[in-house]
Amino acid sequence: MGAIITLSILALVVLYLGLFKVKSMLLPVSILGFLVAIGFLWDDWNSTSGPLYSGMVHFDHYAIVFSILCIAVTLCIFVVSKGYFDQEGQVAEYYSLLIFSLTGAVLVNSYHNFSMLFLGIEIMSVALYILVGIRKRDKASNEAALKYFIMGAFSTGFLLFGIALLYGATGSFDLSEVKEYVVNNPQSISPLFYGGILFLIVGLTFKVGAVPFHFWTPDVYEGAPILITSYMSTVVKVASFAGLLRLFSYSLLPLQDFWTPVFLVIAILTLFVGNISALMQSSFKRMLAYSSVSHAGYMLFAIIAVGATSANSIFAYGLAYSLATIVAFTGLILVKKTTGSEHFEAFNGLGKRNPMLAFAITVAMLSLAGIPLTAGFIGKFMMFSSVMENYHIVLLVLAVVNAAIAVYYYLKVVVAMYFRDSEESCVNVQWNYSLVLFLAVVLTIIIGVYPDCLLKLI
Repeated sequence: MGAIITLSILALVVLYLGLFKVKSMLLPVSILGFLVAIGFLWDDWNSTSGPLYSGMVHFDHYAIVFSILCIAVTLCIFVVSKGYFDQEGQVAEYYSLLIFSLTGAVLVNSYHNFSMLFLGIEIMSVALYILVGIRKRDKASNEAALKYFIMGAFSTGFLLFGIALLYGATGSFDLSEVKEYVVNNPQSISPLFYGGILFLIVGLTFKVGAVPFHFWTPDVYEGAPILITSYMSTVVKVASFAGLLRLFSYSLLPLQDFWTPVFLVIAILTLFVGNISALMQSSFKRMLAYSSVSHAGYMLFAIIAVGATSANSIFAYGLAYSLATIVAFTGLILVKKTTGSEHFEAFNGLGKRNPMLAFAITVAMLSLAGIPLTAGFIGKFMMFSSVMENYHIVLLVLAVVNAAIAVYYYLKVVVAMYFRDSEESCVNVQWNYSLVLFLAVVLTIIIGVYPDCLLKLI
């Protein structure tokens, strides 16, 4: 619980630092706060206490590892933000809103009561409604914010109605009591309960950007500032999947035969729509948006084949995906500064203009494609293994076909960097960008070459 309190106080402190025009302290104070929050989570690892505050939140090992991952990824985004948000003018507002959103993500990771799930999702999302449209004079940003707000409010209605139906059937918001109801009434589950599950699936799959609830994703990702897009496609997605898996692997597992076919259809549609749409894009940023949709399909495998290794699979996949995505968006920021474009053509000749940056982006693209010797391959391998163990052979074959499609559009940027010429000037990389790129690339390669280091950790 110390992590949530720390992040909440940190967001207010950062806001007041901005109010008193102490911009130089914003980044150091934020990073220090993140490290303190990680310290509280680390200290909770050996704690044997159960759910806190009348069963509202539960910082078990599951919540701790996903919360540390979310905070670590946000810390990297903050390091990259030096020199990026300064150009926008509202530095403190950016930092404060991102920290509030991260607080909501930690709540989603650790909820043990539906009221905390709702509060966590709303805190995480409301801050992003503002951040997506914070560029007031940018029409694309304004349009993205409006779409995200309208679709987000729409999905919240489904989520709340689903929670209300489950409460009507069980008389409780607590996950343990919901599970007890399912276990004790195997033959007399209320129709309200089944309806509630379906509405919850709609509300939660919207947050992860799964088909057919993905329509907001490409426009919002494209219109938002690049770093906000990076945050949404990593922290928000990982936290949403952590919350989704906790519900269906703990409380609703006995009804697996009811909801598995629903997720199976969603996963297949998500893979094909995400990959085929990404294949047709000429904008690197929009390609990554549709790519994030397809990755949501792969992460759904852990829920379809839910079991003892599902949490490990989502954590490994989320870590690999987050590292590669941070590198990809960091590279896009640097290239856009020089060329002013987000299209694939902006990367032409980058292999000659800045070989190290081109190498980092290449590693990220190979990892996103799931090529061996990268962390992305380990993540896909764990997802495919879980599906194979449950004999979902058709799903596995379709996933392999989609992985082959993904290789093509990920390699488009690699081809542009190494096989096409450009007259643009050299891309300069500041120390903070170099630090994040170096750490992310090294971790991606180490996990890919020595996967035991990750497997032992999880």
